[in-house]
Amino acid sequence: MTLVVSWVESANAPGAAFPLNNLPCGVFSTAGTGPRCGVAIGDAILDVAALEREGVLDLAGAPLFAEPAWNAAMAAGPRTWRALRGRLAGLLAAGSPLRDAVAPHLVAQRDATLHLPFRVAEYTDFYAGRNHAFNVGALFRGPENALPPNWLHMPVGYNGRASSVVVSGTEFHRPWGQLKGAGFERPAFAPSRRFDFELELGAVVGLPSAAGRPVTVAEADAMIFGYVLLNDWSARDIQAWEAQPLGPFQAKATATTISPWIVMKDALEPFRVSTPPREAELLPYLHEDGPMLYDIALEVGLAPEGGAESVISRTNYREMYYSAAQLLAHHTTAGAPMRTGDLLGSGTISGATKDSRGSMLELSWGGREPVALDDGTARRFLLDGDRVTLRGAATGDGYTIGFGECAGRLLPALADPYAR
Repeated sequence: MTLVVSWVESANAPGAAFPLNNLPCGVFSTAGTGPRCGVAIGDAILDVAALEREGVLDLAGAPLFAEPAWNAAMAAGPRTWRALRGRLAGLLAAGSPLRDAVAPHLVAQRDATLHLPFRVAEYTDFYAGRNHAFNVGALFRGPENALPPNWLHMPVGYNGRASSVVVSGTEFHRPWGQLKGAGFERPAFAPSRRFDFELELGAVVGLPSAAGRPVTVAEADAMIFGYVLLNDWSARDIQAWEAQPLGPFQAKATATTISPWIVMKDALEPFRVSTPPREAELLPYLHEDGPMLYDIALEVGLAPEGGAESVISRTNYREMYYSAAQLLAHHTTAGAPMRTGDLLGSGTISGATKDSRGSMLELSWGGREPVALDDGTARRFLLDGDRVTLRGAATGDGYTIGFGECAGRLLPALADPYAR
């Protein structure tokens, strides 16, 4: 596929993140006007809620954009998703006869505030990247016992908190929690000292599933509306003490940041790639009928407070061992129904080389090998004031499918977290 030309000139610029091929879904507000649904096109946002009110968009016989969230459109299903993309592409394509009717509903992105693009029903984070799982296991158990016995047979995950999913740009305080240092008999309640980021991709569920009815990998793929960048911030020292034996809890509850734009699955179709060769045969319910991963280049930037950004990692989503469709299919095996707006984190996306690791825990090898920044300073884990920005893009023939930034800044811990 090649670049599809739009009458919005900024969408046709070389390297533009939001060409007509993309049309990612978000929620925005402007001065004097509250949040509403829109799609990104070039350096602008098209107000799809306004187009629906005027009757230019009428795809389901009922309003899809009456609320400032994409949930109603997501629940409408793949046929409506494709019809929506087709209609919007026609309205924005070069030569569109409706250009004069559509143009007044474009808003400059620089004049907009972006919000969470959908209501998060529930959030599940997986551990589906082999390189990351091996690195973490090697750090704590040695390379000979790095992968848990179940890891090559099923996607491992935990249920996180939907309430702490926040949009890119949100700042938050370093968390307090129970910490237990080596040689200490009792834990202490103190701010985390080993705070970290995790580079992930989040799958956004559009179609729900029925209680008691597991879905196949192919059915799961059809249920996914699109993808966001995701940073599952982690307090490694809190996690080390609490995760004995049930896994992450408070260590992952501070914040999970997502990018403000949902890249619809159909925009990523040209970039499908296969999962890697299996080291152990998967059970039949996890078999894939075709390529389920995507070739999406990813990077992590870290900027100290008041300083310039250093890119500290570059990797690719194709490094994952399990696809999002496999994660979703596995999630339904015990009969739990999936809901519109469920968010599935891929787990940390790390490559095979040191500079492609997707967390500070791996990059600094547990804090033993500080990561050098361009300003001459170094990091073992994140410092107060650090801003971490995730970026991702799939590159086609003369066009780019961008996700927008997924950024967050770590503020100092509250002096007294119980002060009211």
